[in-house]
Amino acid sequence: MKINTRYHEEIEVNEEDKIYFDRGIPGFPQENEFVILPLGTNSPFSVLQSVNNEELGFVVAEPFSFYKEYVFDIEESVISQLSIQDKTDIQIYSIITLEDSLSTSTINLQAPVIINRKKNKGKQAILNTEIYHTKHRLTNKNRQIGQEG
Repeated sequence: MKINTRYHEEIEVNEEDKIYFDRGIPGFPQENEFVILPLGTNSPFSVLQSVNNEELGFVVAEPFSFYKEYVFDIEESVISQLSIQDKTDIQIYSIITLEDSLSTSTINLQAPVIINRKKNKGKQAILNTEIYHTKHRLTNKNRQIGQEG
C-alpha cells in the first residue's frame, strides 16, 4: 500500500510492517497505525510515521546508541498490553527533538516507544522516575543520565 509521509514523500509499505498502537501516542490518541522508516543510509535515526496522517512523523532512534547505560523495567501492564512473551521480541526507540545542530538536539529517555516486533504492537510508555527526562543531549555521550540538556 502507498502512504504519504512527512520525510519520505509517497512510499510503498507492506501491511505486515504496520505497528498498531491501541491507544495511539500521547497527544495523538486517534493515530493507531505507524511504520518505522529509516532516515537515510547508515543513520542512527528513523521515522515513526503515521500511516494515516502524512504530517505526523516522529524522528526516533534506539536510545542505547547514545546512552549505553540506559535501563528501565517494563511495567507488567505494558508487557500484557503488547503481548510480550520474550524480551528479544521487543525494540526500544526514543523520540528525538531535532534542533539546528546535533549538539543542541535532544532525546526523550522518559517516554520510550516500546514495540513488540513479533506482534507488531507498540506503546509509548511514560517512566515514573526522576532519573530520565524528556530532553537529554544527543551528542555528549559522556553526560551522566539524570542531567538534562
